Amino acid sequence: MLRRRVSEAAGSSSPLWSAEQSKTTLLCEGTRQNEMKEGATGVSHLAKKPIIIPEKVSVKLTDGQIEVAGPLGKIIEKINPRVKVNIEDNKIFVNREKDERQDKMLQGLTWALIRNAVVGVNQGFKKELEIRGVGFQAQISGEELILRLGFSHPVKFKIPKDIKITVDQKGVLITVQGFNKSLVGEVAAQIRRIKPPDHYKGFGIRYVGEKVIKKAGKAAITVGAGAKK
Repeated sequence: MLRRRVSEAAGSSSPLWSAEQSKTTLLCEGTRQNEMKEGATGVSHLAKKPIIIPEKVSVKLTDGQIEVAGPLGKIIEKINPRVKVNIEDNKIFVNREKDERQDKMLQGLTWALIRNAVVGVNQGFKKELEIRGVGFQAQISGEELILRLGFSHPVKFKIPKDIKITVDQKGVLITVQGFNKSLVGEVAAQIRRIKPPDHYKGFGIRYVGEKVIKKAGKAAITVGAGAKK
């Protein structure tokens, strides 16, 4: 039963959790769709503001795409033909030609992606997760994150390219770092999905600061029912 749970969590019968490029790309596309929704509701008005290019960051516009390079890496984003991107006085301007809803969404999405790229290659992003449970621990071994979460065997998570994962001395705090915000978020989500926090004792992997609503166990329900009688 435990092995079956690990297989379902990892998406494979092997205990090696591999973050394949194709799968990660699909997940990142899902994040981009969420960012597009935000563009329709709140990010589009921010797109009117220029994005300031830091000293250590270089930005180049080529045919239908923008290249952002910095101390931590390089990101290339495609630009939709319905959106116009210009660079003037060390600032990036994202404009739209029409005021249709789709154009506003694309403007907000493009602005958010470029801003995340500028911040990412210069400062980077990180997500922190914590492990809760008796005997539950994590450690780094080479290019793998080894997780001991109460299964019949340790779960091995292969660290993707351009991602750095660290674990504290106690083995309960996992930090995911990288210059690609979408990738950092998806890798952290993949790790959390290996064993999400249960709703009775709260054991499992959760984001730092995440609140888990616990359910009353059968014993508590039975005691409560007996008290009413």
